[in-house]
Amino acid sequence: DLRGVAQHAVVAEGNAQALQTRSITEQLLPELRTLEARWQATGGNGVRIEVAGAVEESSKGSSSIVAGVPIMLFIVFTLLMLQLRSVSRSLLVFITGPLGMAGVAGALLLLGRPFGFVALLGVIALMGMIQRNSVILIDQIETDRARGVPAWDAIVEAAVRRLRPIALTAAAAVLAMVPLSRSVFWGPMAVAIMGGLMLATVLTLLTLPAMYAAWFRVQRPQPAAGE
Repeated sequence: DLRGVAQHAVVAEGNAQALQTRSITEQLLPELRTLEARWQATGGNGVRIEVAGAVEESSKGSSSIVAGVPIMLFIVFTLLMLQLRSVSRSLLVFITGPLGMAGVAGALLLLGRPFGFVALLGVIALMGMIQRNSVILIDQIETDRARGVPAWDAIVEAAVRRLRPIALTAAAAVLAMVPLSRSVFWGPMAVAIMGGLMLATVLTLLTLPAMYAAWFRVQRPQPAAGE
């Protein structure tokens, strides 16, 4: 029985070189539980199989991250308040954080990478990158409005003016992740950041100006009669 499980482990690892230890463990654990039940049924009551090593440490790390999420969100929102000095604008930037989740899921599925502890770290870093781009765009809109530019024109011009800096910054971050994406351990994090950032950058430039206009009820100016 143990020899069969070991052979299965070798085959699973050989068929998926990019899989993390957690993924292989999840594939083998049902067979190990069946083997454990068989041993206990034949009188081996003191025999049990426990998951340890890297998988156990990964679970502990994920639990610690989940426990710290409320504090992290509070700190992030506080920093946004200090930067934007408005609850409404801070909330608008705050809710753009999950815009890249569809890109994360698509990239991980496309490249066959697991969503584990390392990928979760990438998602957390990704949310900060997305909110940074949103802050840049919102700050440009507010700066233009403070100079006397009409609200609608400020929204459009800020999106056009900040298109190149935001797109180039995102492209640089994505390209920097390419060498890391080949790593067995850090690959899922790099893939999550790459996929999420590419989609989130497009959504930020297209949807955030519309969200700003809807949030603050900015009306598009009507052309004067005869124009």
